[in-house]
Amino acid sequence: VGDRYVLEAMAARGWLLGGEGSGHLLALDKHTTGDGIVSALQVLQATQRAKASLAEMLVDVTLLPQTLLNVRLPSLANWQGNVRLAAETRLVEAELAGQGRLLIRASGTEPVLRVMVESRDAVHGLALAERLATAAMT
Repeated sequence: VGDRYVLEAMAARGWLLGGEGSGHLLALDKHTTGDGIVSALQVLQATQRAKASLAEMLVDVTLLPQTLLNVRLPSLANWQGNVRLAAETRLVEAELAGQGRLLIRASGTEPVLRVMVESRDAVHGLALAERLATAAMT
């Protein structure tokens, strides 16, 4: 996404904490860039305040396999108006039924549509992402 776009979205919503998939974290009450050292210090501070290890704090976090496809399109101008993609998105969301998530967005740095699916089953997640990518290309 890029720190700039995350920062803009956070400012528009009045949020103090945000981040992106690459691991950049922004805490606007501390800094305005994705500074890894500051982020690490904040995590350490949180473990100290909670008097718990990081492993203990993350015990209820469930990570799902993630598939990310970059779909090159002739133009990103009207990808949100793609009726077939919208229909396929609804089908995939229903199929995930709360057991995963999907995100489709235009890249801010190159002419591609990013299709991300998280699912309990990696093979199933890849199949769902490929269906969405195919729909995006039509």
